[in-house]
Amino acid sequence: MPLTDAPGWPLSAAHTVLEATATLAFALSGVIEGARKRLDAVGVAVVAMLAAFGGGTLRDVLLDRRPFFWVQHGAYLWAVLGLAVVAMLFMRARHLHPTERAMQWPDALGLGLFAAGGTQVALAAQSPALVAVLMGVMTAVFGGVLRDVVCNQVPAAFSDHRPYAVCAFAGGWVVVAMHTAGVGGAPALLAGAVVATGLRVLALWFDWRLPAWRTDD
Repeated sequence: MPLTDAPGWPLSAAHTVLEATATLAFALSGVIEGARKRLDAVGVAVVAMLAAFGGGTLRDVLLDRRPFFWVQHGAYLWAVLGLAVVAMLFMRARHLHPTERAMQWPDALGLGLFAAGGTQVALAAQSPALVAVLMGVMTAVFGGVLRDVVCNQVPAAFSDHRPYAVCAFAGGWVVVAMHTAGVGGAPALLAGAVVATGLRVLALWFDWRLPAWRTDD
């Protein structure tokens, strides 16, 4: 049954669940990356929040959506803070050494979920298909970009040459295609998320590479 996420923005309960899961997945990637960079507890929490909320906030600003999704659902803030604390304590207790590989798996999950959810939000705003897909890509990518910039590195989305935004782009078009075919809601969200996350996981697993810019020495 459709729910009203914000005035004039009818979204489903499935979308809320997907958005919350994506938020936590990106928050976990932020915690791992912050720990890799040996930030203090406050720094790790800030990086987790930027990763979790950055992309969705940019989407809401561009679509003039108020309140922002994390303001509308204030529990997200507590969930991200709680996840950051528990994850830090767990890694310290187990003497775990966070790696880039460990960060990439929750990042891939968040990428697919946010790509599908962001596209559906834009479709609910009556955005054209291409605009909706690009909103999904921004939702999926911008949080990770902020995470990497704050951690003082070139964003992985732009530098490791493995498909990232391309995966979100493909997942967004799956959502648009299913909505066009009259199969919206949860099935469209799930299909788009599976395609985007699946492509990213395959890219990591098989080390697929996009063409790199070459210069002569």
